[in-house]
Amino acid sequence: MLTVTQLARKCGISRATILYYERENLLTPTLRSDNGYRWYGDSEIERLKTIVSYRSYGIPVANIGTLLDRNQGLSQAQILRDHFNELEKEIALLRDQQKAIVALLQEPKLLEEYMVTKERWVEIMKASGFDELAMRTWHQNFENMEPEEHQKFLESLGINDEEIAAIRKL
Repeated sequence: MLTVTQLARKCGISRATILYYERENLLTPTLRSDNGYRWYGDSEIERLKTIVSYRSYGIPVANIGTLLDRNQGLSQAQILRDHFNELEKEIALLRDQQKAIVALLQEPKLLEEYMVTKERWVEIMKASGFDELAMRTWHQNFENMEPEEHQKFLESLGINDEEIAAIRKL
C-alpha cells in the first residue's frame, strides 16, 4: 500500500495530480485511515499508470473515465478515433505553418530536413523488416481500408501524381 506522496513519486507525477484524478472520479484510494491518509493498492497503482499513459497520448481527462470502463467498447474506440483525427488536424496545421515559415524565409531546404520523403519512408519500412512484397501488401491494405487517407499520405511524402496513381493501382 502506498500513500498519495509515495504513489506520486512512483508514477512520476505530482501529488496534486493524483488528488485531481480523485476529484474527477478516475482514481479512488483503496482505503482511508482514521487520520485521513489515503492508501493505494496494486490495482489503483495499475489504474493510475493507465491514466498517466492516456494523458501522455493527449487524451482529455474528461474522456479517460470512459476509456477505463471496459464495458463501453464502442465509445472507447470512438474516443480514440476522435482523438486520432484531432491529432491529424493538428499535424496538418503545423505542417502548413512550417511551409509558411519556409516560404517567408525562402529556405526550402529547411522543410526537407523535417519532412519524411518517399525515400526516407522506404528506408524506414525496410529497416522494419518490410521487403518489396510486404510494402506492396501494406499499400494495398491501406488503399482498401482508407483510400482518401492513402492518397493524402502519398501526397505528404512529396510523390508526384503519376507515381501516386501507379502505387494506388497496385
